[in-house]
Amino acid sequence: MKPPAAPPHRPSARRLRPAWAGRNYSLLTGAAVITNLGSHGALIASAFAVLEAGGSGADVGLVAAARTLPLVLFLLIGGALADRMPRHRVMVAANALNCVSQAAFAVLVLAGDPQLWQMMLLTALCGTGTAFFNPAAEGMLLSSVGGEHANRAFALFRMAMNGAGIGGAALGGALIAAIGPGWVLAVDAAAFALAGALRAALDVGRTAGRPPGGGLLADLREGWVEFRTRPWLWSIVLQFSVVVAVVGAAEAVYGPLVARDRLGGPAPWGLALACFGAGTIAGAVLMMVWKPRRLLLVGTVCVFPLALPSAGLAVPLPVWGLCAVMFVSGTAIEVFGVNWMTTMHQEIPEEKFSRVSAYDWFGSVSMLPLATAVAGPVESAVGRTAALWGCAALVVVVTAAVLLVPDVRRLTRRPSPPKAGSPARPADAGSRPADADPGPAAGEAPGSAAPAGAAAGV
Repeated sequence: MKPPAAPPHRPSARRLRPAWAGRNYSLLTGAAVITNLGSHGALIASAFAVLEAGGSGADVGLVAAARTLPLVLFLLIGGALADRMPRHRVMVAANALNCVSQAAFAVLVLAGDPQLWQMMLLTALCGTGTAFFNPAAEGMLLSSVGGEHANRAFALFRMAMNGAGIGGAALGGALIAAIGPGWVLAVDAAAFALAGALRAALDVGRTAGRPPGGGLLADLREGWVEFRTRPWLWSIVLQFSVVVAVVGAAEAVYGPLVARDRLGGPAPWGLALACFGAGTIAGAVLMMVWKPRRLLLVGTVCVFPLALPSAGLAVPLPVWGLCAVMFVSGTAIEVFGVNWMTTMHQEIPEEKFSRVSAYDWFGSVSMLPLATAVAGPVESAVGRTAALWGCAALVVVVTAAVLLVPDVRRLTRRPSPPKAGSPARPADAGSRPADADPGPAAGEAPGSAAPAGAAAGV
């Protein structure tokens, strides 16, 4: 008798992904794709929900400020907790809060006649969840890959995340025009629920244990020392406190207003945001194969194009022109984002990832609530066109100033990052060999959207 034929070979999930992409990395990437599909549409939906309720540009700014103010208030606490507790638990709890707040926002809008204070409150709850989520998520991602593959892993993660943003922004704009913003907010709530379930499945059993700290305040002080002793770190975070503020005001307040008055409504604005997402994919593809030696010099130069969207709205460019500048700025900021994450992975010890990330996020978004809140009054005082040109000019000025910092120009890529628990090394000036005594300490996105990543986001 012949032995039974062997069943056809089916490649395992492990073989369908790169060898360096472990289970946690894959789950984190999948969850980020899901949340970005929902949140990119929801950002547009919240602005048009305010406008459809009879709100003004100032009201749109207030709702946007309500989302970002909790980031400033709770980010540092969130970072300290994420370095003390299992990071995935912090992420799941934050996703649950985001899900509930967005679901309530959707019901409020679908029921009709939402009040400004109600929209601000629910948006603030969503921002609170984000404040605890971001440092934990960035720390979890940074610890999920090895140094040899960090550049490629971060580029692939951001490519997947931002690719989802293309569909989310374009689909969100189209759905808002077709069925209204309430349903888009409901989709975002469902996306948070599904992503939270994926993040609950993260495997932390093999994660290196982190030494117990001396209390929450001691942990915050330790993170502050890591932050302030690195000029490359705090100077770029200061730069992004301005860049994120003016880009956020242009995107959250002026962009929807220009779209309503000059471009034809939410669908063209959603298309422009999708082109930004397409640019980020192009930048991520580039960074899969390009490993610039001077990480921060190349990254900082690529921040200059972030002035282009504000300038394009000020003209204003036709839809195709605005899409073109959004694509260019998306490509450039993705180059910065991957270099920034690679630098953080290289320079910061693993057990301090979340705390340093929290200071990064805190500094980067600290001025965003003020910028979005005053965007309407500034428009009334000087006009929308002048306000947008001012946003573009500020991006150029602060980026040029950061290039004066020696560590930003000189920090170079090393073969491998510091081991977890070892002291972080200062920025390599490019003239020392990698194993030379570094001497005294000399001294990070997301988008989301960006810490310095806030513009490039996680």
